[in-house]
Amino acid sequence: MEQKTKINAEDGKQELTITREFDLPLELLFKAYAEAEIVEQWMGTKVLKLESKKHGSYQFETTDPKGNKYGFNGVIHEFSPNKKIIRTFEMENTPYGIQLEIYAFEKLTDDSSKLTMHVIYESVAQRDQVLKLPFAQGINFAHNRLQDILKK
Repeated sequence: MEQKTKINAEDGKQELTITREFDLPLELLFKAYAEAEIVEQWMGTKVLKLESKKHGSYQFETTDPKGNKYGFNGVIHEFSPNKKIIRTFEMENTPYGIQLEIYAFEKLTDDSSKLTMHVIYESVAQRDQVLKLPFAQGINFAHNRLQDILKK
């Protein structure tokens, strides 16, 4: 089955672009990234803090099947409703470092929208390390859950 979430990672660059079209209105897609209750549902994480505003921050926690807890957090640098979120992302206690994430939200029709994520890593090596994980399958799975949950 073809993955609906596309990842473009050019060799030798410390960035990647992720795109996905959703059968969801723009406002609903944006809420999936801005409202804690919705984030918890589709990401399967506990939202400890989510300040959806410029200079806000967030802190999430996830638990793996063995019961180990992992935290991730960041600072929100720009928050333009239904348009853009720029934030940092750091997964605690991992070697992956901090990344910059630029989320652009675009209306396609009244019932469909597009998300473009531009992710910049500290180095090419760091980005390549992340791409060795089941990253593509994970984000596609999460986006599928996002669409399924919000369609209901």
